[in-house]
Amino acid sequence: MRGPSGPRSDRGRLLLVLVLVAAVTAFTATVPLLRDWFDLRVYYGTVHTWVHHGGRIYDYRVPGTAYGFTYPPFAAVGMLPMALVGLHLAIAASLLLNLAALAFVLRILAGPGWRRWGWYRWALALCALALFEPLRDTFSFGQVNLILLALVLVDCCLLRSGRGRWAGVGIGLAAAIKLTPALFIGMLLIGRKWRAAAVATAVAIAATGLAAWADPRASRFYWTQALWDTNRVGRLDYVSNQSLQGVLARLGHPDKPLWAIVVLLTLAVWAWRTRKAVAADDWTAAFALTGLAACLVSPITWVHHLVWVLPSFALLARAGHPRIAGALYAVMCTSVVWLWFDDASGIDGFLGSNIYTWITLGLLLGLPVGQSRPERSPLSRIARVTAPAPSTAKPAAMAVSDQPESSSGAVAAAIGTVLGSGRGRGVARRASSEPTGSTRPAASKPQSSS
Repeated sequence: MRGPSGPRSDRGRLLLVLVLVAAVTAFTATVPLLRDWFDLRVYYGTVHTWVHHGGRIYDYRVPGTAYGFTYPPFAAVGMLPMALVGLHLAIAASLLLNLAALAFVLRILAGPGWRRWGWYRWALALCALALFEPLRDTFSFGQVNLILLALVLVDCCLLRSGRGRWAGVGIGLAAAIKLTPALFIGMLLIGRKWRAAAVATAVAIAATGLAAWADPRASRFYWTQALWDTNRVGRLDYVSNQSLQGVLARLGHPDKPLWAIVVLLTLAVWAWRTRKAVAADDWTAAFALTGLAACLVSPITWVHHLVWVLPSFALLARAGHPRIAGALYAVMCTSVVWLWFDDASGIDGFLGSNIYTWITLGLLLGLPVGQSRPERSPLSRIARVTAPAPSTAKPAAMAVSDQPESSSGAVAAAIGTVLGSGRGRGVARRASSEPTGSTRPAASKPQSSS
């Protein structure tokens, strides 16, 4: 396994890493919008209103906005510790939890040979990860998707290692916090992991029951009304919605029958490919495919939800396609979809405003499965080229509150698992009129929180 090109001495490598860290820090501090932890403020305000003021979970709105809590009631129960601390401490805890979740995800994807990477490769990988738009927005919104990915990958690790006695607990908890990970229970059924599927279902039901006991009124409201009201989450046609429903909405066809047909076709492809993966005992691929499918079939998939594609990039690199993985990764560092924020009409709008959806769909259709190589970790093809400093060309980011988001354009260069030599070009865009979506200070009306 070749090491990354560049300086050969430790001193030269350290100097290069320090330069890259400075460039990435300057870029992320000045170009993408730091979204002022909007989603975290939704969570924090909801919990404090519920615990300290006798308010109702789904009635809270961030002052000056129409956006409030959109997760199942168990998510609010899990966030109860925030009622004991101030906002700044909650923000610090969110950053630490997301960093810990990211470290765990990278550890799982890197496999048993992660220690052989050395500090230099890991430093290049982390610099590249800092440019990835879904990760940038996850941290700056104070989102939970990275934590959910880590919970799900716990079960992947257990199934892959053959120690499946407790497999399903992570998936069950993730599904109780947010509905999208429930598709992983279907993956367990496809793989005939009956015990793990039963454990995941039981944990999800038990967690949901605990929330119903804690606040029966909130649970009744969520499962009978809030769950079915997508307007609480945000506009379906908003460019940050990179799901299949978002594509249809931007085409002017958000009707549910057509969307249902598209979803069924997508799920059929997912089930077929997942069956091939589990037949080859390639559980990493099965989990990656399920994360992709969940993003596609969900009515709303904001850009920050797309952290679920990270395992797919690792698998592409493992299968011998680091340049393809690097190119796709680079595109998702550019915030290119925001070029069509104002007008997604025409062929260019159809292709460009949905490019993250096309990447997700292409990975679902073409991700190599059944090619596990025990001697090589999924992330073994680490950065063979040095990541160039990100461009500071100012893109006008436009995001949306909790759910939607956006970031700035940047050059994504070397990510450990993905790069052979992929480069993405930063894109300039005008400042958004939407809240939390521009390079200006966050506006008062973000898009929602999910």
